[in-house]
Amino acid sequence: MATAIAATAANLYYNQPLLPSIQHSLGLNDGAVGLVPSATQLGYAAAILLISPLGDVMNRRSLISYLSIFLTLSLLAVFAAPGFAVLTVAFFGVGLGANITQQLLPIGASLAAPARKGAIMGTLMTGLTVGILLSRTVSGTIAEYFGWRAVFLVAAGLAALFGVLLRMNLPDNKPKVSLSYPALIGSMFELLRKHRLLRESALTGALWFAAFNALWATLAIHVTGEPFDFSVQQAGLFGLVGMAGILGAKLAGRLVDTHGPARIIAVALGLVVTSFVVLAIWGDSVAGLVIGIVLLDLGVFGAQIPNQVRVFSIDPDAQSRMNAVYMLGYYIAAALGSAVGVKVMSFAGWHGMAMFGLALASLGLMHHLWHQRSLYARTPTSHKRS
Repeated sequence: MATAIAATAANLYYNQPLLPSIQHSLGLNDGAVGLVPSATQLGYAAAILLISPLGDVMNRRSLISYLSIFLTLSLLAVFAAPGFAVLTVAFFGVGLGANITQQLLPIGASLAAPARKGAIMGTLMTGLTVGILLSRTVSGTIAEYFGWRAVFLVAAGLAALFGVLLRMNLPDNKPKVSLSYPALIGSMFELLRKHRLLRESALTGALWFAAFNALWATLAIHVTGEPFDFSVQQAGLFGLVGMAGILGAKLAGRLVDTHGPARIIAVALGLVVTSFVVLAIWGDSVAGLVIGIVLLDLGVFGAQIPNQVRVFSIDPDAQSRMNAVYMLGYYIAAALGSAVGVKVMSFAGWHGMAMFGLALASLGLMHHLWHQRSLYARTPTSHKRS
């Protein structure tokens, strides 16, 4: 499951180091090319809203099979896209099909014993981390030798392969909820209204993920220009630097079961804030970029595990819908972060983009700490240690 999550999540990020190549190939301006990663993230957000909740009312294995077929066809459409309009629609379809990841995570959560939920989610999220970070290195390397379109032909083959493997190996599940589709979608908003922890987790996560995507959507543009003048392949290699996120995910998965989610999230967000300080001051040097990216990915993926664990713990019978509400905020923020980050960089440069990321990360940390203080003040003394 972790390997399938890695292969599927990678589709959301293959295009980021390829933006200069896509821009040159199709003759796009800066505003248009910024919509390419945004289309993928918006497709993913739409799937989280409209498809993810179906995991609570239908067999997830069958749903994943349908999504695998759709993802494969969408990737082939990207490969063959003749212009910007078709490319954007195809990337939106890729985002829809990549909802496979959001079906696999609730399966893992439902199979895990409560005392092991953090560790299990850490393993699955390590797969997500690997997919997100290695995607840029893989796509940059393939594009360097075979062109940017070849990346999506290879991705289509992988999507088809994992679709077959998941169909063969996933267990069947019997849904515990029986709702019509309109009622199912409507119930998500009721869950958001009912659970304050869900609202806090979704907003905090959205802020740090917008900052994360602003960085990765602009990094290739930054390093392929002055003073670096790197190739697309070299730009993609920064994904290897971000592999520090694997350590963050695994460490957070081990610690969250013993230390609780709130403390781990606070420390991790402190790392994210620090990363943008480093990127703002020393982002014109390779050393500064490397240190900043390591801190960013440690923080983002270190915060993601405990944040998701506490969301899955709210209501076991509504895990798909809880996850859908939570991740919807994430990927709307990702799309906005990518588009606004590229726009900010176009008129304020790299340092302006880094300050934009710093503002988002700082808001996320302050919101989390304010919520924890408010929650602590309302908790009876006998329960405060928990």
